[in-house]
Formats: sequence, C-alpha cells, structure tokens
Amino acid sequence: MNQGVDYDLIIIGAGVGGHGAALHAVKYGLKTAIVEAAEMGGTCVNRGCIPSKALLAASGRVRELRNAQHLKSLGIQVAQVSFDRETIANHAKTLVSKIQGDMSNSLSRLGVDVMQGWAKLVAPQKVSIRQGDEETIITGQDVLLSPGSVPFVPPGIELDGKTVFTSDEALRLDWLPQWVAVIGSGYIGLEFSDIYTALGSEVTLIEALPQVMPTFDPDIAKMAQRALIGPRDIETRAGVIAKQVTPGSPVVIELADPETKEVVDVLEVDACLVATGRIPVTKELGLERVGVETDRRGFIPVDDHLQVLQDGKPMPHLWAIGDATGKMMLAHAASAQGVIAVENICGRSRTLNYRSIPAAAFTHPEVSFVGLTEPAARELAAAEGFAIDTVRTYFKGNSKALAEGESDGLAKVIYRQDTGEILGAHILGLHASDLIQEVANAIAQGHSVNDLSCCVHTHPTLSEVLDEAFKRAVTSV
Repeated sequence: MNQGVDYDLIIIGAGVGGHGAALHAVKYGLKTAIVEAAEMGGTCVNRGCIPSKALLAASGRVRELRNAQHLKSLGIQVAQVSFDRETIANHAKTLVSKIQGDMSNSLSRLGVDVMQGWAKLVAPQKVSIRQGDEETIITGQDVLLSPGSVPFVPPGIELDGKTVFTSDEALRLDWLPQWVAVIGSGYIGLEFSDIYTALGSEVTLIEALPQVMPTFDPDIAKMAQRALIGPRDIETRAGVIAKQVTPGSPVVIELADPETKEVVDVLEVDACLVATGRIPVTKELGLERVGVETDRRGFIPVDDHLQVLQDGKPMPHLWAIGDATGKMMLAHAASAQGVIAVENICGRSRTLNYRSIPAAAFTHPEVSFVGLTEPAARELAAAEGFAIDTVRTYFKGNSKALAEGESDGLAKVIYRQDTGEILGAHILGLHASDLIQEVANAIAQGHSVNDLSCCVHTHPTLSEVLDEAFKRAVTSV
C-alpha cells in the first residue's frame, strides 16, 4: 500500500474490463476500489453479450425445431413447435442476474471495495464519486478508466424505446414486431436479424455501404448471404441511409442516397432497431481537469501499455481500457486490456497483440474471425513488400458437420507465402466461435501454418476443417 493515498488502484467502471483488472490487481496485492454508476457487469453482462446470447440460444432452438426438413433427414419428427416470448425474455434476465451476482461476490470475496455512483477525475490521482446529493473524494496511486460505451444513434433518427430502439431495449424482448427494420449489418444487426426471424418476424436489413456485412471478409460475406440471409425472411437494402426515422404505428423510415441525401424510398414498418455501432462514455469523466483530450469521436488516447496520453506523452498514474480506447470494442478485449494495464502498473512491461484477438457473431450458423481480412492483408503485403496466399476449406467435406446435418460453412486462412505467418482467419459454420480460438492462439504465439499442419486433431471433429486448411497451406508455401 502506497502511503498518502486511499488505494493503490481506483478503477472507474465495473464492466468486464474493470472487473478483470480488479481481480488481477488483487492477485498482486494492490488495495483496489472499483466504482460503477449503473449495474455490475457493464454493457456486456446487462445489455450486450450475455442477454443476447441467451436470446440467440432460445430462438436458435425454435429455428432448429421448426426446420422439419432438416429433422426429417435425421429421422426425427416433431409436432407443432410453439414458444412463450415472455419466458424467453425471462431466461435472459435470469442469466444476467446470476452473472451480476457472481461478479459482485467475486470482488467482495477478494476484498475489493465496490462503490456506487458517478466517478470523475478532479485532479491527478484524485476521484470524485457522486451519488445523489452526496459526494465522496478518494485518492489512488493509479487510476484506471473503464467507462465503456453506449449505442450510437445517427442524426435524423428519433428513439421512443418502444417502436424505434437500440439493442439496449431490443434485449428486453418486450414484444415481437411482425415487420422490423434493422439499421446496420454488423454483428449486432446480424444477431438480432437471426433472433427476430427465428421467432417469426420479417426483417429489412438496411446498410449505408454498397453491400451488407461490409466489415467482414468478402468470402465470408458472400457465403453469409446464402446461409444467413437468403433462406430467411430478410430483405436487404444496401447503399442507402436511414435519413429520417419517425416512431409510431407504423414507423416511417425515409431512405436516402448516401451522397446526395435525396430520399429514394419510404418504408413503413412495425418497429426499427438501430444497430449503427457504439460510442465511448467519456464526456463526464473529468478528463479536462487533468489536461487530457479525447479524439473527435470521444476515444481516450493511450499508448501500447494502455497509459493515457497527454499531448502525445504518457501521463503518470492514469490508464484506460475497453471500449473507451477505441482499440477493439469487444468484452474479451477489454478484459485482456485490464490484465495488461495492471501488469504495467506493477512494473511488468506488457503489450497486447490486437491481431490475435478473435471476434464472433453468434448467428446460426456462427461467424468468427481473427486478424486481417483478405483485402487488408493484401494492402499490408503491398506496403511491406511480401506476398500472401489464402486457403479455403468447406464444412461439406467434414465428417462431423455431415453427421450433424450442418454442412453449410467455410474456413479461410490468410498467410504469408514466404514464412507461413498467419495474417488472418475467417470461419462461417457450426461452432465457428469456438473453432477460431485455435488460430487466435497460433497468431498470439507466432505459430505458422507449417507448425500447425503438424498438430494432431481429433477425428471426427469440426476442428479438422482447420486441420485441412493448414495442411493445404503448407503445400502452397
């Protein structure tokens, strides 16, 4: 314990990142306080990863049981399938409550002081905590900012929380609109399109860029069109923006040309989900009190060690992690950053290889990736003067996928021709979110496709899709 301060470490924000940082700090003997303005667990637990996966799990079962043709091919016959919307919604709520409790208990058990209220910097190493009319001042040797993010709502879109809403409200599943427009075709838009169509809604997917799923690898986006969009009640409208969205019954959506802003069509739907990304919660942190400026989007500048930058230089005793840094807006990335930041606070110089952090959309089938897309890899190769190659393998040749009757899928690995270094991998198929971890670990540990081609994979498993890819890649090197 440092003399003259209340704590060794004060963490602002008790999301997954802040929670992970607190657990790691205690491990190294730091007296730690964590301050949260809302619920324990932040976005991931309360309005993101956890409730959405609960809804996807339940709706996915409904989709599977209603797929009579698929079940018949396995020799299974199921009578009429029904579901209770409220019970599905309660499944998500119950899971959130359990994980909230587990996180709170883990902190209390380890002696972390958990404080409720809005925290902000009032001076270097000094934090104000306000709850109602009461204000408490605490001091810390180091302060770690982990304030998270909130949904971004573009200009012209009016929310009412009932007919026009963000993922925050959608996760409550208060009702099932017959026709819902989803603005944005990223992970959030895809997952909710999966949920809604499984439960009987029709979806219109609106994307401002020329094609849907613009951030995904082109091969994966192409196959996703066939597996996730084409067979379902999903209409796609790409290359248009939702210039004006007015709540009501019906919801009125004016679609416009992205360049001219001229209205090209008007939709009238039952509901509209706005899934246009997220922005950091950094405006009320008191950063100006310590001379720190965010970028134009509100992200906190940090160096590779996650130390906050002031005029381009690391600021002593101030750190930031998670969505607020704008590095990778993923819960597990925030958790990893929390551990890295604490390591650096304790004098162990550590950095994070962001190219090794995987991501996934938990649709049916799932989509996952790690590292670079093929266009990004080709751009890097051109800039640095090396050649790349790609290899693709398909689930339709995998024994386990065929046994499951789930053979729609693709695995793609991108690598350097000269060294076999893996630059990226992309998977669409059964359990893609689990399969991608093998490649993520390989990138983190510097293993090439040559190294991985010698690893033994259990037969018959889905992992052999990647095994085949690695073996094919070696023959091309």
